[in-house]
Parts: sequence; C-alpha cells; structure tokens
Amino acid sequence: MQEETYHIPVMLNECMEGLNISPSGVYVDLTFGGGGHSKEILKRLSSEGELFAFDKDEDAKRNTIEDERFCLISDDYANITKQLRMYRKMKVDGILADLGISSHQIDTTERGFSTNKSAPLDLRMNRQSGVTAADIVNNYDKQELKTIFKEYADISNCGLLADRIVRIREERSIFTTTDLVETIAPLAIKGKENKYYAKVFQALRIEVNNEIKSLESMLSQCADLLKEGGRLVIISYHSLEDRRVKNIMRNGNLEGEVKKDFYGNILSPYKVITKKPLVATEQEIQLNSRARSAKLRIAEKKGGDNV
Repeated sequence: MQEETYHIPVMLNECMEGLNISPSGVYVDLTFGGGGHSKEILKRLSSEGELFAFDKDEDAKRNTIEDERFCLISDDYANITKQLRMYRKMKVDGILADLGISSHQIDTTERGFSTNKSAPLDLRMNRQSGVTAADIVNNYDKQELKTIFKEYADISNCGLLADRIVRIREERSIFTTTDLVETIAPLAIKGKENKYYAKVFQALRIEVNNEIKSLESMLSQCADLLKEGGRLVIISYHSLEDRRVKNIMRNGNLEGEVKKDFYGNILSPYKVITKKPLVATEQEIQLNSRARSAKLRIAEKKGGDNV
C-alpha cells in the first residue's frame, strides 16, 4: 500500500525542522499511520540512527518500512515507556505525534469514521478489542451520553441529543452510521448538518478509543524519556488535545497549573519553541483539506538544573 493513498503527512517539513534531527539519534513516531513522517525521519538518519514507531491500528502494518534502523510497535502510545524499555531505550532524542485520524481510516467505509457513507458504527482504532460506537449509543444511559457529547465535542444541545438517541433506540437499534445520522438529523442546524454530525462522531470516537486518557498518559511520560535538548513535536486537531499539549509544554502539567521556583521561573521540564502553534499554509490546505484544523507545537527538554 502506498503511503500517499493511505494518508498525506501534515506539515511534514515543519515537523522535521521541529525535531532538529541528529543523524545518529534515536527518534519516536507515535502515530505511524501511512509512514509519511517516519520515512522523512529515516532520510535524515545515518546508519547509527534509530526510529521506533507506534500504531495500534492493524492496517498500519501494511505500511511497515523495511529498514534495519526502523521498528514498528503495534501498541497504544500510552505504553511508550514500557515498550521502549523492552528495546533498552531509556532516553530518546525526539518524539513526534500527529494526533489526527488518518485519511485511510476515514476513507475505509467499513471502519465507520465517515458520516456520509453507510457502514457499521464502529470507530475503533484497534478493531481487535474494545467497545464500538454502536455499543455506546445503544447501551450508555442518557447522562453518560450527555456527558461525552458535552465534554468531547462541546455540543450545545447535548441533552436533547442524548434524549433523542435513548428514545429512538427503544424503537430500533442504531447499528450503522446511517442509522445514527438519521436519528440525530432533526437536531442539526439547517445548512450546518455535516458539522454537527462530525462533532457527534468525534465525541463517540474519543470515547471508543479512550483518546484523552491515552494522550494524557503519553504526554506525562515524554519529559522523562527525552534527553536534554530533545524535542517534543505534536500536531493536534481540536481544543481538547491542543489544550493538554499546550499545558504540558508551558507548565509541565496537564492542568495548566503554573508552579514557580524561588526566583519566579516556571517549573517546567520544557522550553517552548513555538510561542504560538504553527498552522498549515493555504497551499498545503488546498492539497490536503484535513490539514486545515492542525496545530503544531514544539518544545525542547531543558537541562536538569532548569526543571
């Protein structure tokens, strides 16, 4: 499978510059997908360099790279420390994560990621385990549904939405993407239906894949894994992700709590490289519309005395 047909890497050059790659360094691509970012990293590594990539989606294995410097780990990136220690890698020079779902996942109908293609209501990144989106809409109670729609997509009429899903599922099961879209269609604003559907699917996808907890776990581990001067480079696509990335880089914690030393310096293991997030150029957005909402943040691990 060609990477170009699987997923177009977002802000590729900006990511490479952000990583500030040392040819003999050890790097981690936490979201391998089609391998676009990984291939570019490998181009910049010497024979002594190493690259470890993570992806819990079985489909990503089709894009594995035949290179002795490369290792693809089929696991959730929340297990980054545990997995790297199995390869005796205690410290690395750079960590990259592109948090968006891949074009392949959206375009593969049976995955259920698209709101305009009829498919099983699945939404799992790892189809080998876990609950599906259909399990959630058919079994969660009204309050649980309301909570995920509010917290994960900030849907203004989340109460009405939860109520309607519970009412409709008493008449018929909601098993496909079409079933769900038809169920929620009366609640969407005229002319903005697709945006509403996308928000509902986003909330369900985050819940299905435990995305926020996985992200928080991964972010909490990166500082200890990076060498002094090592770079953390992360692309996020919605405010839930971006807020956590910004907080960890600026303040060293997920909550954004500012802690200072005796001299008034913020106690964070990172020096922020991007004061404001980088965004895709109009030219890139024209070639890849999914880059439109991408925000790239870069931070560098400080020396021990500054943490």
